[in-house]
Amino acid sequence: MKKGMVKGLGWLVVVAVLVVSLGCSFTVNLPETVEVGELQHESQAVELGEAKTARVTVNMGAGELTIRGGADSLMEADFTYNVADWRPRVEYTIVSDQGRLEVRQPEIRRINWGDNVRNEWDLRFNNTVPLEMAINLGAGESDLELGALNLTELDINGGAGDTRVDLSGNQSLTRMDFKMGVGATTFDLRGDWQQDLAVDIKGGVGQTTLRLPSEIGVRVEVTSGLGNVSAVGLHRDGNAYINDAYGKSDTTLTLTIQAGVGEINLEVAGE
Repeated sequence: MKKGMVKGLGWLVVVAVLVVSLGCSFTVNLPETVEVGELQHESQAVELGEAKTARVTVNMGAGELTIRGGADSLMEADFTYNVADWRPRVEYTIVSDQGRLEVRQPEIRRINWGDNVRNEWDLRFNNTVPLEMAINLGAGESDLELGALNLTELDINGGAGDTRVDLSGNQSLTRMDFKMGVGATTFDLRGDWQQDLAVDIKGGVGQTTLRLPSEIGVRVEVTSGLGNVSAVGLHRDGNAYINDAYGKSDTTLTLTIQAGVGEINLEVAGE
């Protein structure tokens, strides 16, 4: 994902006002000008403590978000921003054996800004701790490299901007729900899945691309809105698309897509 200034987000944020208000736990209000100040860099680490698992919630209203693995702690984060009111909040508690971590951007009450505004989060999580993760996006670009994480459940509320979700190589996820927003979205689901995965994708405006495995059975049911469906390496089976491994492999990826407006591209690896 390209780093740097948050550019050209004026119209995206107007759309995100609607998207975010539907599903996220923060609010966006109109419209004053943000006060750009000195560029700030902060790093934080959160230890798992006595917890055995963790529930992670990430709420980002506007900016560039990267999530990936590789942390020794539960989470290690770097934040870069130049709007003082957007200083991120990190809260962690333990309930029974579950850690509950929230990383959030304060309420965005002023959304007219120029190209000199920066807000960038780089969040790294532990690869072995079982995680339930919910990600709520506003306006901006998101690069979610989640394949190395020990995810059990994943919920994403899309905003306005391009989103890349890389789950290739994941061994633990069994359920993913994604509510799309506005922009291009790419899902990478390639890999040697060891258990069944159910994916539910709803709505959205823009192009959606799904990269799918060839050795694991795949079934994709699409209810298309305004747009076309392109399927490479799959064939029709009634109202669904399946690959050659469907019904033959020990595990199956089942995807349900209720599309909005735009193109849907289904691509089997190697095709």
